[in-house]
Amino acid sequence: MEQIAQDALALADQLGWRRFSLIGHSMGGSAIQQVLVAAPERVRALVAITPVSAAGVPFDEQGWQLFTAAGHDVQARRTIIDFTTGSRLTGTWLDAMAASTQQQSDDEAVAGYLGSWAKTAFVDKIQGQKLPVLVLPGEHDPALGEAACRATWMQHYPNAQLRVLANAGHYPMDETPVILATWVEQFLAGVPA
Repeated sequence: MEQIAQDALALADQLGWRRFSLIGHSMGGSAIQQVLVAAPERVRALVAITPVSAAGVPFDEQGWQLFTAAGHDVQARRTIIDFTTGSRLTGTWLDAMAASTQQQSDDEAVAGYLGSWAKTAFVDKIQGQKLPVLVLPGEHDPALGEAACRATWMQHYPNAQLRVLANAGHYPMDETPVILATWVEQFLAGVPA
């Protein structure tokens, strides 16, 4: 996650962006907070979509084994996608999502990032930051849903707002893209430059 943060800052420098807002989904929630840790004066706002918090993720042994297998096993990825969307979506979509993740990501990278987002805690580095934060959990996400976000993000950031995405699980950009984009645009429009 720290490398992602450094890469994001290098890209912002290349683009000439002194200040910017960040959007992170899932493990990207951890990554955007690492950017905040590295360069707090540059970050205007955070938008966290079904996000991993700065506290990491407390996996049980079975969950850890499943996520570890997902580095190389498309069926494990499908199982994770099904669970994190509330086990309510068509198998056709689940198969397509799992296949897409395998086609568009590197198995070694998927496996390699797991410890970095799941087992890294840095709450002490972000606690109490007063920047605007929008937290968007999915209604049907049992892992990083409303309860998890209230226990972490809403405790870490005093100016955070939380809006639950109805009819979405862990992948609102696929499940409910129009309302997701609408809420992100509305929030960012209200953030001072």
